[in-house]
Amino acid sequence: MTYPETIEYLYAAAPMFQSVGGKAYKEGLETTVALNALLGNPYEAFRSVHVGGTNGKGSVSQMLCAVLHEAGYKVGLYTSPHLKDFRERIQADGRMIPERDVIDFIERMRPHIETLRPSFFEITTAMAFDFFRRQQTDIAVVEVGMGGRLDCTNVITPLASVITNISFDHMQFLGDTLPKIAGEKAGIIKPGVPVVVGESRPETAPTFIAKAREADSPIVFADQRYRCAGHDGRMFEIESLTGGYRFTIQLGMEGDYQQRNLCTALAALDALTDRLPRPLTTMQVRRGLAEARVPGRWQNIATGSDPCPIICDTGHNEAGLAFVTEQLERQSREKLYFVLGVVADKDLDRILPLLPRDAHYIFTQARLPRALRADTLADRARAAGLRGEVAASVPEALAKARSLASAGDLIFVGGSTFTVAEVL
Repeated sequence: MTYPETIEYLYAAAPMFQSVGGKAYKEGLETTVALNALLGNPYEAFRSVHVGGTNGKGSVSQMLCAVLHEAGYKVGLYTSPHLKDFRERIQADGRMIPERDVIDFIERMRPHIETLRPSFFEITTAMAFDFFRRQQTDIAVVEVGMGGRLDCTNVITPLASVITNISFDHMQFLGDTLPKIAGEKAGIIKPGVPVVVGESRPETAPTFIAKAREADSPIVFADQRYRCAGHDGRMFEIESLTGGYRFTIQLGMEGDYQQRNLCTALAALDALTDRLPRPLTTMQVRRGLAEARVPGRWQNIATGSDPCPIICDTGHNEAGLAFVTEQLERQSREKLYFVLGVVADKDLDRILPLLPRDAHYIFTQARLPRALRADTLADRARAAGLRGEVAASVPEALAKARSLASAGDLIFVGGSTFTVAEVL
């Protein structure tokens, strides 16, 4: 098979959750265990860090990878979803898995795929683990797909388990209260493995503490160890709450919400350093974080011909969009043009009230079956007090925003990962 044929087969054999939603979700670890057993349990060949949580997983994972790479380790990254290229999901030392490796894996495993009928995520997780083993990866940063307890990444025993934060998302699978969602996320806590939780919220902290106690795992809450005292662009002033001192960190990406992610990453690196063959140094941490970048996180995509900044961000659930709105309200601007596209299973009653009331919206839809129709989104948004117009596609919506905007204005593109993917 060629690479395009391989990807077409993969999508046809096991549709992505990101594309079709709940129909692609598969509960339980039985198929994952069977698939990995056929490969000789490749995840046993490398060390790992497990990163779960509702928001910030991608940013924290990239920060950890960048620091570990700077420290001289061969580092794997397994993340999801991808923006433009399937191979973004599986990386070694910052380079995507080669097309040939994707082809070879699918050709080798095709009979088992057709027998076991694994989900898309189960296949790609096994592919990642197999690739990391063949690359002789020292340590892989493995991002949870959804939840934790029943996620197919949950076969690993990591050096540390990291849970960024808890918010409402995928409630049809994870539960309709924060404690229930926390219980699913806490499923990645393993016996004796250190746990780092980003936020010590009163609704969720007891769940994590109880699970860590049950597993005899030391637990640290990042917001009790570090606090961001302020930031300017990519420069972040961090206060050590246990050491009583402050220091400045340059991060390779922007966004006010990166304050929390950075504190979580720093606490995770603290937990990791004593469990690594070679402890991390302060300089390695600084240099690594300065190189950490994730596309689509408060990214300015404006070109020289654009009249104003064009910011895109993949925040798509209640907490993520709340962070986006808070930062938009702090931006110096005249008019705000907001290109908005969401997926059909989002709880609009929760997210629409969070969005800026003074923006001119251009409601649109990404090119995937799971996208909510632009006219349906517009009707719901207008009922919630948002004003704007409809564009049939994301490129058309961005072109419209560009035609309306003037110097001093701001264009924002967001609402879903897939909307952002079409402007990058």
